[in-house]
Amino acid sequence: MEDTINDEVDEEQEMPSDKVADLVEYIVCGLVDDEGAVSLDVTDSDEGSLIEVTCAEADAGRVIGRKGRTIKAIRTLARALGQRVGTSVEVEVVG
Repeated sequence: MEDTINDEVDEEQEMPSDKVADLVEYIVCGLVDDEGAVSLDVTDSDEGSLIEVTCAEADAGRVIGRKGRTIKAIRTLARALGQRVGTSVEVEVVG
């Protein structure tokens, strides 16, 4: 019985990048008009994590911001949280 419980706990454990992805998703959804079109693809590797944000084409400009300031701020927040949870993070906007 104990083995079953331990297996379930292992399956439910979050990766550190999941917390960062949750933050990025929260911020991006607050910026865009079409929240349903927002999706994140998280790729974990030995070097760190890559979070690719996909959104509606009309909302991509809002996520990127003027002169890239908004996406730069999102990357800064993601990297800061990544350091706290022990992983390196990169955020890219796919469009």
